Amino acid sequence: MTGTRAPERIETARLLIRRPRMSDAEAIFARYASDREVTRFLSWPTHESLDQTRAFLAFSEAEWGERPAGPYLAESRVDGTLLGSTGLAFETPQRAVTGYVLAKDAWGRGYATEALQAMVEAARDLGLRRLQAFCHPEHRLSWRVLEKCGFAREGTLRRFAEFPNLTPEGPCDVLLYARVFP
Repeated sequence: MTGTRAPERIETARLLIRRPRMSDAEAIFARYASDREVTRFLSWPTHESLDQTRAFLAFSEAEWGERPAGPYLAESRVDGTLLGSTGLAFETPQRAVTGYVLAKDAWGRGYATEALQAMVEAARDLGLRRLQAFCHPEHRLSWRVLEKCGFAREGTLRRFAEFPNLTPEGPCDVLLYARVFP
C-alpha cells in the first residue's frame, strides 16, 4: 500500500465520520449491528453478542494498522449520536470497496449519501483509481444512494456474495457499482 493515509476524522455538513474505538462496542451493537432489519442486506451476520462487535472492532484496528484507511463510524455533528458506519476496504493500492449501514432512525435523511460522498472524496484524495460498492439486487434504496454519488452500475456478478441475513444457503447475485477516478 502507498504511504498516504486517510484522515482518521472527516467532517461533513451534518456528520462526524471517525475511526472506531473499542469503547464504541456497546453503541455499535445497540444502534445497528444487532438489528435484523438494519443488517438484512449486509454481507456480515447480525451480531448476536457484544463479542461479535468487539471482533469487528479488532478487525477495524488491524485494517487501520495495515492499510491507508479502514472502517469509519458516522455520528451526528449536532449531538454525537452514532448513526452508522462506512469505510474503505482496500483490495489493491489503487482499488477499494466501500459501503454503509445506518441505524433505523437515521434512514431517509440523506445520511447515507453524505457518508458515501465523504468516502468518494477520501478515495480521490488517496489517489485511488477505482472505488467499488456491491449491492443486493433487491435493495433499491441503496441503488439510488450509489447512483446519486456518481457510481455507475457495471453489471451483475453471479453467485458472488453471501448475505447471511437473507439466504443462508450460499452465495447469491450482487450488483457491482463503481466510481472511476482519472
